[in-house]
Amino acid sequence: MVAVGAGGVGGVTPAVAQSAALTKEQAAALTAYTKALRAFRAILAQRRAQIDAKEELPERPGQAPYLARLQLMSTYKDLTDAVPSRIGRPNRLGIPPAYFDAANEPLMEEYGALFKVMQAPPASAQASPTPFKDVVDLARAIARARGLDAATADAAGRISLGLFYAETNGNQNIGNARSNQYKGSLQTGVAEDRNGQRAWAALRPRIAALDPAVGARDKKETARVGDGDQRFNHWTAVRNGLMNAHADLFPQIPAILKMLPDQINQMKLFELIQIIPSPTRAALASGSFETYRISDPRIMGYLRNNSIFTFGKADRAKTSATFREILDAMWLFNDKFERARAKFEEIKAQEKSQAR
Repeated sequence: MVAVGAGGVGGVTPAVAQSAALTKEQAAALTAYTKALRAFRAILAQRRAQIDAKEELPERPGQAPYLARLQLMSTYKDLTDAVPSRIGRPNRLGIPPAYFDAANEPLMEEYGALFKVMQAPPASAQASPTPFKDVVDLARAIARARGLDAATADAAGRISLGLFYAETNGNQNIGNARSNQYKGSLQTGVAEDRNGQRAWAALRPRIAALDPAVGARDKKETARVGDGDQRFNHWTAVRNGLMNAHADLFPQIPAILKMLPDQINQMKLFELIQIIPSPTRAALASGSFETYRISDPRIMGYLRNNSIFTFGKADRAKTSATFREILDAMWLFNDKFERARAKFEEIKAQEKSQAR
């Protein structure tokens, strides 16, 4: 039998040393985690070798590494539940230590580096020199055109910046190594992008009248992309993505701010519109958003595919959840939303400085 300490297999902490041996449950958890760690290392090494050798990658090359990462974190949570002394130091990734061993940070860095290659923007992509401000400017303009005041339009800008970070980690025009459908700065499909184009066309005259600078920029970017895929022009991708899924909820932002005062939770709600739109809209319409419960296995599957209720036996066993529980389970988004909030404050400070 092997004692398990916070430093890894073979290290003995005082708590574990008292029993000197693992129980059957603890040993099974350790075996599962060791297997998951080995598998994660193997798929990362395989993808790195394929990329370095310039070999053709499999379809959706990021899916296997993604699933291996989920399994690594899930089995580690099972291990720390079984052996609490295994919970180690905080990690640079902002993941709760019960879910991730900080010793594996280099593996996660390699994971990120591989995805950067696997879902790099196509050569034809049209980047923006101001990708973050574009998101804020578009969201504000849409909000004002929907009749919201300046303060609420600012909230729309901050929330939309959160979506950009949640969907692409703040990277413009990327592909998707896990999907052949969703692409671009807000990760939309072809149908969603076209729907957003139609909605924007209907609102554009009012936006141009209220904010001529946004109208002029839009005219320029629309001409620039021409007949190309608007998902790979950052401006049009964000514009269409917001108009497709989120703009019709902007008028509800004042009520949402009262219902969810925490800015991170506000961003989570709008990200849920991206992940499970119909149930989220139903919860908003119910008058009791946080207690509204979903139990459809298909919807729970969508959540798990987005790292919600994914890690550890307790989460995997859940067959239903309230939206309060869903918001709390979206902790893996927290770091992205914190960075979005900081970037928004940076943009606001720059605007204030330029206005002097």
